[in-house]
Amino acid sequence: MGKTIAIANQKGGVGKTTTSINLSACLAAKGKKILVIDTDPQGNTTSGFGIDKNNLDTTIYELILGECSISDCIIKKVLENISVVPSNVNLAAAEIELIGIDKKEYILKREVDYIKEEYDFIIIDCPPSLNMLTINAMTTADSVLVPIQCEYYALEGLSQLIHTINLVKERLNPDLDMEGVLFTMFDSRTNLSMQVVENVKQNLNQKIYNTLIPRNIKLAEAPSHGKPINLYDGKSAGAEAYMLLADEVISNV
Repeated sequence: MGKTIAIANQKGGVGKTTTSINLSACLAAKGKKILVIDTDPQGNTTSGFGIDKNNLDTTIYELILGECSISDCIIKKVLENISVVPSNVNLAAAEIELIGIDKKEYILKREVDYIKEEYDFIIIDCPPSLNMLTINAMTTADSVLVPIQCEYYALEGLSQLIHTINLVKERLNPDLDMEGVLFTMFDSRTNLSMQVVENVKQNLNQKIYNTLIPRNIKLAEAPSHGKPINLYDGKSAGAEAYMLLADEVISNV
């Protein structure tokens, strides 16, 4: 049975999309069958796989509104072992359109349950807010992976996110676990990055990944080419880090 991981943090710019794309690609490179679900209206995960997000008939927006099934909007074999449920700016209206809909927290889960057995991992990229789309991702997921930037304000907002995860676990999805905290944009040349890692380890009673995702120019360039890092530059520090993260995620199963 496949494992579903939501990648969430209500702060923007912490590496959610980068992690969604590159963790998925590195898991796929290790022979795992992956479905990536983009629940962010910005659609950056969609375009990061080279998909034209502005030229799609069926996306997660139509899925959420019940206008199509999940099978209708999966783009199969975007890369070897990777399929994608795409997103675009239309999804921004979903929150308003779901007002008054019964059991709206479980819309995505009901659809994913139909196809979950077909994949080894389902990776859900969440929007940078704690809204109904994020709640849908968390009711669907088995666990939540939280990327945090190695900067002074790393812990700010993290307690709120963990509180939200615990609320979802308590009220909506008793099987939800904390997959772990992932440090991104780590710069080994600065004392600050080291201090942030130590600070979080001391103050957070959560699993923390051993892998540190470095600040890496190749990681920043890859999305503009519509490729994950292991295909854009497989020898870069970023590619090596995400390969190590994929090993850790596989060993957690």
